[in-house]
Amino acid sequence: MSQPRIVITRPLQGDPRTLFEQAGFGNIWINPRDERLARPELLAAIRGAHAVLATPADTLINAEFFDAAGPQLIIVSNYAVGVDNVDLAEAARREIIVGHTPNAVTEPTADIAWLLLLGAAKRAGEGERLVRSGQWRGVGPNELLGRRVVGKTLLIVGAGRIGLATARRSIGWKMNVLYHARSRHESFENPPINATRVSLEEGLAHADFVSIHVPLSDQTRHMINAERLALMKRSAILINTARGAVIDEAALVEALRTGTIAAAGLDVYEKEPTLHPGLADLPNTFLLPHLGTATVDDRIAMMHIAVDNIIAALRGQTPPHVYPIS
Repeated sequence: MSQPRIVITRPLQGDPRTLFEQAGFGNIWINPRDERLARPELLAAIRGAHAVLATPADTLINAEFFDAAGPQLIIVSNYAVGVDNVDLAEAARREIIVGHTPNAVTEPTADIAWLLLLGAAKRAGEGERLVRSGQWRGVGPNELLGRRVVGKTLLIVGAGRIGLATARRSIGWKMNVLYHARSRHESFENPPINATRVSLEEGLAHADFVSIHVPLSDQTRHMINAERLALMKRSAILINTARGAVIDEAALVEALRTGTIAAAGLDVYEKEPTLHPGLADLPNTFLLPHLGTATVDDRIAMMHIAVDNIIAALRGQTPPHVYPIS
């Protein structure tokens, strides 16, 4: 019997080929270019694959994708915690396993949430651009005044691993933490976080900082829209490290332009890598290029989890991290 074919759609940190070979799997194809495969290239590359290690840039992992791979496809192991790029219903219908990498993304993404929070609050992007421009004339008492963080109210939207890690980091800033989730989470409400569960509308009205940590789904798409942005304080700052389409980006641009809210810190965008017109021109934005998990250590950890999912599936075992039961 021939070896099962494994396709990795983009070069990854670490050495996934060696891990597969050590496990006895040697029929491996890795995209030699560090760039997203165009759709025709992707569909051609996965032909005959038993396992595909995909990245979030591989959008529309759907019926067309599964047909291109063929009926022998066993697993798509997504190199991310989210799987909004995968048609889960179609995968389930075909009994194709969908893996993901939840644990490895938690701490680095929470770090980025706080980088965005502090960067937006302290107007760090504007300050950095001013220094680089050569126009800075020295410290002034009224220059680039930002927002205080210590003692303020932080709303966490989504009470999963990353939301909890983000809330935990607020302890050093002595913040009052609110959280919005479908059910109670004692990990938020118990010391040392001592958070209060609130409705989304109540939380938006009271928070000085709002940090988004929900997966993208039909229920959460455009969760933060014009109406909900209007509930926020004019001094409030919105942070998003989840998925861009959780926020209506057009509504956000208008809210930032008109002063409905003070600022936004974003690591994700509705139509990545394209930004809504006007977003990049707004001074009250702190924008990063989806750096949530971008450390060598954490990307290697993600690779190991994604590879382990595939090895288990090819051996007829249950992978350690199958979406959504992980």
